[in-house]
Amino acid sequence: MSDTTEVNAATETQEAQTPQLSMQRVFLKDISFESPRSPMIFQEEWKPEVGLELNTKSRQVGESVYEIVLEITVTVKNSGQTGYLVQIQQGGLFVVSGLDEQQLHHALGAFCPATLFPYARENIDAIVVKGSFSALMLAPINFDALYLESLQKKQAETTQ
Repeated sequence: MSDTTEVNAATETQEAQTPQLSMQRVFLKDISFESPRSPMIFQEEWKPEVGLELNTKSRQVGESVYEIVLEITVTVKNSGQTGYLVQIQQGGLFVVSGLDEQQLHHALGAFCPATLFPYARENIDAIVVKGSFSALMLAPINFDALYLESLQKKQAETTQ
């Protein structure tokens, strides 16, 4: 009997330490589209200049459950004036367990936002087209590189 109990306890401990990361849900938290110069902008020659701002937020909302929000602002100008502006908050719920602190921060800061980005990109494209503009397919983003850049910046700030 005691051998079975020890095996079960060892199995439970091993399962608790096995890294797990899964997406539970993807959701659109907020989206905004503005075209301040419509309809006059449709009469102009279209030479867009695209600006992109990107940010992520994370918070723990339950045991091993994290909300990640990818915030993207796209500003498209034509001849120096705003043609349209899109702001989106693409959210996701992720179950993350069995990771050490460094791995957890990397998962929340790079892996989860990278998982959400295709959903945000699709929503941005859809709303731009509904605003009667040409499709806007944002280029892929290397969230690992952005995460490492952010870490290096924080380390440089703390050493000063």
